[in-house]
Amino acid sequence: MAGTALAARTRLAAIAVATGALLMGGMVPANAAPPTPDGNNPPLSVQDAQHNHVLGSQIRKHEGARGASRPLPMRAEDVVYGMDVSSYQGDVDWQTAWNNGGRFAYIKATEGTYYTNANFTQQYNGSYNVGMIRGTYHFATPNTTSGGTQANYFVDHGGGWSSDGKTLPGALDIEWNPYGDTCYGLSPGAMVRWILDFSDTYKARTGVFPVIYTATTWWSQCTGNQGDFTSTNPLWVARYASSVGALPYAWTFYTFWQYSNSGTFPGDQNLFNGSYDRLVALAKG
Repeated sequence: MAGTALAARTRLAAIAVATGALLMGGMVPANAAPPTPDGNNPPLSVQDAQHNHVLGSQIRKHEGARGASRPLPMRAEDVVYGMDVSSYQGDVDWQTAWNNGGRFAYIKATEGTYYTNANFTQQYNGSYNVGMIRGTYHFATPNTTSGGTQANYFVDHGGGWSSDGKTLPGALDIEWNPYGDTCYGLSPGAMVRWILDFSDTYKARTGVFPVIYTATTWWSQCTGNQGDFTSTNPLWVARYASSVGALPYAWTFYTFWQYSNSGTFPGDQNLFNGSYDRLVALAKG
């Protein structure tokens, strides 16, 4: 057993060196080798140990985990429940999630310009096949490459959109830096410009603006409450509590709320702030 463990550790180190993926100074190198488009990823243990961070993973570290049980709206018809998943959920039992009331799902597609989800095909197609409206998200690393570069990588690796009523606009996951400095070493103005670059590039590529996923406290600190995205980007806010609380700067309405990191569905628990027909309208653009 000891020899097997040593061999495994040696192989892990060799892969990391060979791909340039060792973390130096608290960040992933900008030139880390990306997976090939056909999903031929390095072993999941290598990817997940170094650069696979999921929606809300850093929010849980900074603001706490779990959150409320399923919040109750004023009227049941005014909310739709769903989930977000990544490779950590593996192959998802979508039929059970549907039977439990899940009607939409966001699936991690990419991170930076160096990671794609090895379980993407099963998760993306499987959610669609049971009837869910689904979309994809990108975990941002603003200290490695430009917003436009990451938006293009996202679109090229599963983050596209089509007006079919079953595909949600892609989401930009922008939150605490898992590798070091909270705001990725960017000033508030530079952070706003990075987000704008991602958003505008995604719009140019797909025809719709991306959803922005964030937490109010991070947004306030790292954008300095500069920049108003309310007229273009739907808000997906993370707060693990019984109420959504204060929203990030200038938004007066949230489209999605991630209210818990565990519950009825695989992955994180979310709701859409509206009726099902409004969710379909969002998917149609």
